[in-house]
Amino acid sequence: MSDTVSEKPAGGPDEAVMGRLSRLDRFLPVWIVIAMAVGLVLGRTWSDLTDALDSFTVGSVSVPIAIGLLVMMFPVLAKVRYSETRRVTGDRRLLGASLVMNWLVGPALMFALAWLLLPDLPEYRTGLIIVGLARCIAMVLIWNDLACGDREAAAVLVAINSVFQVVAFAALGWFYLQTLPGWLGLSTTSADFSVRAITASVLVFLGIPLVAGFATRTIGERAKGRDWYEGTFLPRLGPWALYGLLFTIVLLFALQGDAVTSNPLDVVRIAIPLLAYFGITFGLGMLIGRRLGLGYAKTATLAFTAAGNNFELAIAVAIGTFGVTSGQALAGVVGPLIEVPVLVGLVYVSLWARRFFPQTEGVRP
Repeated sequence: MSDTVSEKPAGGPDEAVMGRLSRLDRFLPVWIVIAMAVGLVLGRTWSDLTDALDSFTVGSVSVPIAIGLLVMMFPVLAKVRYSETRRVTGDRRLLGASLVMNWLVGPALMFALAWLLLPDLPEYRTGLIIVGLARCIAMVLIWNDLACGDREAAAVLVAINSVFQVVAFAALGWFYLQTLPGWLGLSTTSADFSVRAITASVLVFLGIPLVAGFATRTIGERAKGRDWYEGTFLPRLGPWALYGLLFTIVLLFALQGDAVTSNPLDVVRIAIPLLAYFGITFGLGMLIGRRLGLGYAKTATLAFTAAGNNFELAIAVAIGTFGVTSGQALAGVVGPLIEVPVLVGLVYVSLWARRFFPQTEGVRP
């Protein structure tokens, strides 16, 4: 996607943005459905595939999935104009709203939905609460970019989420699984969270591509200038983000396709609170950003960073704490399987909602 500026009459359809999307971007839902189907077929027909992929694990990090996520994130982080991130850190409205949405509203909402909709399924309920605690530091960059959000703001908010994830994840897990249920007279769950696993997730899935993206832009601009970097290099690099996304989706469905297809009714039960969570969180983010006057680009970034989750961390924590065949692990797996198509749909919702924002700001599609 190019770094051009789009201006259109207020209230009109966002045809200019959609028209500039490449064929790969425009038909992304189709490619994702195909990737899901391919993954399911591979998982069901290739009996040794799961064991083969699981053998490539370093600590709690799946190497194949890590490769897919790194390929996905690097082009997006290479697009970020790091010299402009200071304007984001000075926007207290955006930073404050993001912290509230990610670390107060998000976990509390998932806790409430899990208890309301899964009162009879404690393992799935615990798994969903863990998903709600794992704030997104990876795939959200793709959705934000497709929705023409603010790249610099996304990079800053993701970095803040990563820090909070390391220092607050275990404490919040204890609060939502032990303390709060006890206060409310509900059953509690014991869980030990590995700080090492959380830190490894942040370093691998954010640290590596962030350093690579920063170094690529710095070296590229110094060697050839910004015009060449953004006009020639980035358009060639850009499609690899979606290639990495599709590769990751195939792996996820291949690894967990058997568990998902073997428990269709359970998947439906888990999917219902997830659908509600993504829709409510995204909608709140858009309304809050509109109310605060953040403009479309920052509002879209606020909404997507609040709605997304760090599925790799959630799955790793659930498996490491409760076991690979546990209900908590299945709930963690269903998380991204629901999140991916839903957030793709929300990209189009976001672009449609752009008409309700002032059109004086430049947005880079």
